[in-house]
Amino acid sequence: MSDLFAARSQMAISLAFHILFAVAGMAMPLLMALAEWRHLQTGDPALRDLAKRWAKGTAILFAVGAVSGTALSFELGLLWPEFMRHAGPLVGMPFSLEGFAFFLEAIFLGLYLYGWDRLSPRVHLLTGVGVAICGLTSAVFVTAVNAWMNNPVGFTIEGGQLVDIDPWAVMGSPTFFYEALHVALSAYVAVPLAVLGIHAWGLLREPGSAFHQRAFAIALAVATVATPAQLLSGHKSGEYIAHAQPVKLAAAEGLYETRTYAPLAIGGYYDDEANELRYAVEIPWALSLIAHMDPAGEVKGLEEVPPEDRPPVNVVHYAFDIMVGCGMAAMAFVGLGALLWIRKRPPWEQRWFLRLSLFVAPLGLVAIEAGWTVTEVGRQPWIIHGFMRTADAVTPMPGLVSPLVVFTLLYVALGVVVILLLRNHVLAATPVTLRDVLARAPEPDARADEDREPGDSLRAALAPDALADDLGRDEEGAR
Repeated sequence: MSDLFAARSQMAISLAFHILFAVAGMAMPLLMALAEWRHLQTGDPALRDLAKRWAKGTAILFAVGAVSGTALSFELGLLWPEFMRHAGPLVGMPFSLEGFAFFLEAIFLGLYLYGWDRLSPRVHLLTGVGVAICGLTSAVFVTAVNAWMNNPVGFTIEGGQLVDIDPWAVMGSPTFFYEALHVALSAYVAVPLAVLGIHAWGLLREPGSAFHQRAFAIALAVATVATPAQLLSGHKSGEYIAHAQPVKLAAAEGLYETRTYAPLAIGGYYDDEANELRYAVEIPWALSLIAHMDPAGEVKGLEEVPPEDRPPVNVVHYAFDIMVGCGMAAMAFVGLGALLWIRKRPPWEQRWFLRLSLFVAPLGLVAIEAGWTVTEVGRQPWIIHGFMRTADAVTPMPGLVSPLVVFTLLYVALGVVVILLLRNHVLAATPVTLRDVLARAPEPDARADEDREPGDSLRAALAPDALADDLGRDEEGAR
């Protein structure tokens, strides 16, 4: 294994691991804030318990994400010193702003976790909103760096060096808006789908659980809003990439010849020697429509650049197909859920829909991993598009296989720790079912039968104070 391949592999593994915690840091605070907001509106104690459980999960994911993000920052400087030497004055600004957003997120999260019954309900809810905003802002600033790498602006080149640097121009990269929007919406699709799967499993085991029902409803609502918006943002990103990075789009579709009425290719295998995509299913004119909203629009092919400037086509093509396929499946799923909801058939009461949720749950995260593969591998052989090749940016230090092995083992260990923590502190929640409510109903008092109205016992069991007390005992028991 070459040192260049080892360095690229280490960054790929690190990014693939860290991105899971980054998207959770964007979407989980939104879910927990929505749960608390609904609790303040309705007084439902199951929603309060749900907000607390989701907050614990957010804290665990935030802590591990901080570790993996710190490792990434070291890797960026140690593995790619030439990149940082040239790009540091430009990417330093968004990285610094990301750090400020991260620290603010940590402060708000601390207030949220320890502010229950210490802050007023409205102020406590606002701390949750603060966590959600800072988590989103942090991810947007990091995305600005990647957008700049795809479409570098804000400098001129003299003697092979970057001069006349404008750090704020990184935030104004033409790619930034489309990429940041796509990243944010991907989090609001992927994480709710994963949450749906967790609580669908809970409902299959305890069909009457108010805890899991409320969680399922909130997650499905967020996914139903975000998924069609994500598909629309993906379409707009495709339009922009067709103009700014045509080679990436050509690799994603295995298109060699520049042509009009270009088809959208699904599957197949790109033959590098014959420069041809074989055995693919083609949708006529669809690629031209995506790129230009015109079936006669011209889509540039791989022939426009020499072979040494082309990315590995099959990797990009398969990743693109997986991303789009997962997105379409998610759209069909949330559309079906919305239809059930509109027809007054709550999706969380349909066992077949709950089982379907288990299969759909990982699709959003798979789509995110595939999408970042398209973004990063599709830019190759450039680390800064059109300016610096990846091979020119890697450290000259030998033996890079060793840190690859060490960091891979680190991420495996962190993954095991995350699973154990989530299982013990979040997934161990005891759901509140109708059977629990009935079991709490007080025994009949024969001496007061003449003063009791029908239904008094059940109403007493359903009282918010009684439910809250019982949820508190459940939480202590889980611990």
